[in-house]
Amino acid sequence: MAAPAACTRFSDNYDIKEELGKGAFSVVKRCVQKSTGLEFAAKIINTKKLTSRDFQKLEREARICRKLQHPNIVRLHDSIQEENYHYLVFDLVTGGELFEDIVAREFYSEADASHCIQQILESVNHCHQNGVVHRDLKPENLLLASKAKGAAVKLADFGLAIEVSGDQLAWFGFAGTPGYLSPEVLKKEPYGKSVDIWACGVILYILLVGYPPFWDEDQHRLYSQIKAGAYDYPSPEWDTVTPDAKNLINQMLTVNPHKRITASEALKHPWICQRERVASVVHRQETVDCLKKFNARRKLKVAILTTMLATRNFSSKSMITKKGEGSQVKESTDSSTTIEDDDVRDDKKGGVDRSSTVIAKDPEDIRIVCPTKTCQQLSTNSHSSARRQEIIKMTEQLIEAINNGDFDAYTKICDPHLTGFEPEALGNLVEGMDFHKFYFENVLGKNCKAINTTILNPHVHLLGEDAACIAYVRLTQYIDKQGHAHTHQSEETRVWHKRDNKWQNVHFHRSTATNVSAVSPFFFSPK
Repeated sequence: MAAPAACTRFSDNYDIKEELGKGAFSVVKRCVQKSTGLEFAAKIINTKKLTSRDFQKLEREARICRKLQHPNIVRLHDSIQEENYHYLVFDLVTGGELFEDIVAREFYSEADASHCIQQILESVNHCHQNGVVHRDLKPENLLLASKAKGAAVKLADFGLAIEVSGDQLAWFGFAGTPGYLSPEVLKKEPYGKSVDIWACGVILYILLVGYPPFWDEDQHRLYSQIKAGAYDYPSPEWDTVTPDAKNLINQMLTVNPHKRITASEALKHPWICQRERVASVVHRQETVDCLKKFNARRKLKVAILTTMLATRNFSSKSMITKKGEGSQVKESTDSSTTIEDDDVRDDKKGGVDRSSTVIAKDPEDIRIVCPTKTCQQLSTNSHSSARRQEIIKMTEQLIEAINNGDFDAYTKICDPHLTGFEPEALGNLVEGMDFHKFYFENVLGKNCKAINTTILNPHVHLLGEDAACIAYVRLTQYIDKQGHAHTHQSEETRVWHKRDNKWQNVHFHRSTATNVSAVSPFFFSPK
C-alpha cells in the first residue's frame, strides 16, 4: 500500500498522466506517486456538482474501500479532499473486464469457470467478513489486474456498497442491476449479505453457458422469474456441465435467503476446492460463442440507455414506453444499468458518477432521470454543442454514402471492425464490412430510382472527448423500378469514436418498426 501522504495536496504527491475514463461528475486518470514511482488510477471528482447526499455517498464509498484489503479487490490507496475536487487513488488495473478476457482465450473450460468464481467468492467473503455488502455484483465490476495470463480477478466499484452489523437484515433501499437482483430485494423484504451470493449464482450460470438464468425483454416478467427462482438447465448446452457445478448454482440461487449458501460455505464446495478432481476440463467453445453475444448486447444497451438518460424524450418503441412524466424502461437481464432507490432521501442524481443510473422508486416502475443541472450545463456549453453537431453531420454523411451506394465513402467513415445488431443478422452480432458490402454490390442503387432519408429527433450523448452516441428515428423514402413510392421507418443508435482526429462509426443498433416488413440494412426493399 502507498505510504500515507505527508501533505494534503494531490499534486504534491502525484503526477497526473493520461485520461483513462470519464463520467458525469468525475474523470479517471493514470497517476504516478512521486515518492515511489508507482502507478495508480486517480478518480478525480468535481465536488462543485455534488449534492450533500452525494457527499455522504462519496464518504461512504471511501470509508468502505479503506476497510477492504484483499488481492481480489481493487484497493483504495489514498483519499485526498481539496477545494472543489476529491481524489480517490486506486490500484491501476490494466487487464480489462473478466468476461472480455474469457472470449479472447484459446481455451476455456468448466475448471476455468470454477477458478474465476472462486476468486469472486474470495473477494465477496472478505467483504462480508468486514461487514460490507457490495449490492452490485455484475460482469462490468469484475476486472483483471493485468493482461498477463492468469492475472487476478479484481472486484471493483463500491459505489452502492453498504455496511452491515453481523448477519443484520434490514431494508437498505432498492439497489442493484435488474438481472442480478435477488428475490428479497424485488419483494422489498429485509436483506443482507446473501444478496451478493444470489448475484454470484447468476454470474456463475453465465460463466458456464454464456447466457443468464433469468431473461425477458419485459422487466415485469423478468422480475417474476427471479422472485419465483424460475430457471432451468436446458439441453444441449447444460448436458456437458457436471452435476457438482449445477449443485453449487442451486445453492446460490435459493429463493429463501436464510437457506442460501454463504460465501465461506461456497468456497468449501467440492466444485471449488476440489476442482482438479470434480470440474470438467473440456473446452467449451459454445459458451465462448454465446458469451461474445452476451458481452456485445450488454455494452450496446449501456450506450443506448446512456443516450436516453441524457435525452429523455427519445421514444424508441422497441425500448421504452411513455408513462407519466418519465419513461418505463423494459430492461432485459443482460443490462448493465444500475438502479438505486436512495435509502436516505429522494435524490435525483442517484449517487456519485452514475450518469447511467436509473432511480427506481418501485421495482416495477423504473424511471429515467436526467439531472437538470447537468443538462443545463451541457446545453450552454458551446464546445459540447459544436461536437454534437459534428456527430450529426458525420451520421448524415454516412447515410448519404449508403443512399449513393458509395462503398468506398462508407468504409472511410466506418471502423473496419464495425459491429452491429440488425434484423437481417437474425439476432447475431455482425462484425466487419463484408456483411454490408453484399448490399452495396447487389442491392443499393440497382433496384430503385431514387432514395431520400430524413433523420428525426437526433440526440447525441458525448462520452468523453473522443466518443459519442447518437440515437434517432430514420425515415427512408424510395421509388422502386415500377415507379411506386415506399417509406420505411427504423430506429438507430450509433456509437462514434475519434481516432487520429477523425470520427469513425464503431457500433450500431437498428430496429425496424413493427408495422413495416423486413428490409435490407439500408432500408429499402424492392417490391
